[in-house]
Amino acid sequence: MIAKCAATKPNGERCERIVGPSQTYCHAHDPRHAERRRRAAAKAGRSTPNPEIKEVKGLLKKLTEGVLAGELQTSPAAVANQLINTRLRAIELERRWREVEDLEDRLEALEAELKLRRSG
Repeated sequence: MIAKCAATKPNGERCERIVGPSQTYCHAHDPRHAERRRRAAAKAGRSTPNPEIKEVKGLLKKLTEGVLAGELQTSPAAVANQLINTRLRAIELERRWREVEDLEDRLEALEAELKLRRSG
């Protein structure tokens, strides 16, 4: 007999996913994977463009306009530009770490699925 997930979906229906012989829940309902699912949901919520990028673009625009209008000296403007570039690198580093975490989660899920398929 094929075992199915013991979880109940929000609409009250039972989950129809097939699980391995030693499992009670599918990956989507297993309490052991709750944190991973939470991180994935949070990532989905962050899929909109980073608001800091818009802010940095605004700063660069003001900086450029100030220099071109002669309102800012080039030396302080150059320092400000370097600081803005440092901020951009930090934003990119955060994005890359999130991407690595996502790839690690996906790899773990694939490895778990492969292990299940090999064992049952």
